[in-house]
Amino acid sequence: MVEVIGVKFRSDGRVYYFDPDGHKFSKDSLVIVETSHGIECGEVSMENRLVDESKIVKPLKKVIRAATEQDIRHHRENKAKEKEAFKICEEKIAKHKLEMKLVDVEYSFDNSKILFYFTADGRIDFRELVKDLASVFRTRIELRQIGVRDEAKMLGGIGICGRPFCCSRFLNDFQPVSIRMAKEQGLSLNPAKISGVCGRLMCCLKYEQDAYEYLISLTPKVGSVVDTGEGTGTVVEVNYITGILKVKMQGGENLIIGVHRDNVRVINECCAKEPLIGGGEDTEDVELLEKLLEE
Repeated sequence: MVEVIGVKFRSDGRVYYFDPDGHKFSKDSLVIVETSHGIECGEVSMENRLVDESKIVKPLKKVIRAATEQDIRHHRENKAKEKEAFKICEEKIAKHKLEMKLVDVEYSFDNSKILFYFTADGRIDFRELVKDLASVFRTRIELRQIGVRDEAKMLGGIGICGRPFCCSRFLNDFQPVSIRMAKEQGLSLNPAKISGVCGRLMCCLKYEQDAYEYLISLTPKVGSVVDTGEGTGTVVEVNYITGILKVKMQGGENLIIGVHRDNVRVINECCAKEPLIGGGEDTEDVELLEKLLEE
């Protein structure tokens, strides 16, 4: 086990481990550390903790020092400069008539470099833009093209669920998301319902998938014949979250009852492919949907 602290350099960024070098650091405090990009000021997102050595990316660098008042003041000045640099860069982009959208600006702590994040539909020749920006800021300029998911993570916002974006709050890395996950979770294949503000499949489909796979393993499939205690019937609809099955009873006049999966006994398990819960509307062109949404 190794003692580490977790440090973030952006509010939406991933957490990096550093050696506290015998010192105790409180959460939300600022520290000065050495990274592959040079000296940086970061925020402690995880206090001193012991973690398994296998989870450490070596070499584990030590914290240089806790941020001083001067460091904090310089860090705040950089944040103010970033807003001004954003306006200037937008003006330069318009001047050069480039088809790109500026997303964010980041100053290195020692002001040796300014990083501009942007999105674009294709490759952009921004060599003249870099020269123009370098003549204004008199430092190294780096332009980095990012995807729409990264843009949503940086800018933040409210998702269709009414809560802040998962990618901005707690997801450190983006995981591949597929149409199959939406199918298994019983969602309608309607892009408006299964895609986020970024236009890609919602991240929650991925991190909820393990729970759904577990519930699917416990739940009789649609088409299975089950004994409900009140008679025998065929499962016509399932709700994995609540565990409620809709069962069409045999010998009845289209009698359908609701019963919990724990209260039925499977007589004949159906192996056929399940239809989507809710009838599977909006699924006429699944191949086109996969082409549009899958990464």
